[in-house]
Amino acid sequence: MASEGEDPDLALLEGVGRGEQAAVRRLLDARLPRILALARRLLADPDEAQDVAQETFLRAWKQAPSWRPGQARFDTWLHRVALNLCRDRLRRRRETIMAQPPEVIDAGPTGEGALLGVQIGGRIEAALAALPERQREAILLCHHQGLGNKEAAALLGVSVETLESLLGRGRRAMRAALADLMEAVR
Repeated sequence: MASEGEDPDLALLEGVGRGEQAAVRRLLDARLPRILALARRLLADPDEAQDVAQETFLRAWKQAPSWRPGQARFDTWLHRVALNLCRDRLRRRRETIMAQPPEVIDAGPTGEGALLGVQIGGRIEAALAALPERQREAILLCHHQGLGNKEAAALLGVSVETLESLLGRGRRAMRAALADLMEAVR
């Protein structure tokens, strides 16, 4: 078990750097689900999220042999890479004009309950998507990825105080956008 200041991924990363397949598998098992979840939430496209996760781990494998402990925790660096790759893709999307919007097929269960869940989920996703980029990223990193404020602030390149301000503004905007849903639940 790693001590407080020690990177818990360091031993695995050293194994990856030596080409040990077991270390690669353990690192993927430990980190891939969170990186994939972040990319899915930011991109709202499972195929693009898979591509981002793959590129993130390709960069990790290339970096592993020369990783210098102490500069940043590996998990923080990995999230930074994924976040930057997602930002790049979102930027390219804004630049691409489509003749027709893509067809979205709902493969979920049918019925009134499922419809209500989809509608509420859609409203929440829309409210999240409507937030300014930095507020959305702060909320995703802290609430969906489970990162602490210090780690999320480092990822976004801001102070902890700035992150807390982004979270507060984002939460207020989400509450305002979803006020009617919150009233209906009460």
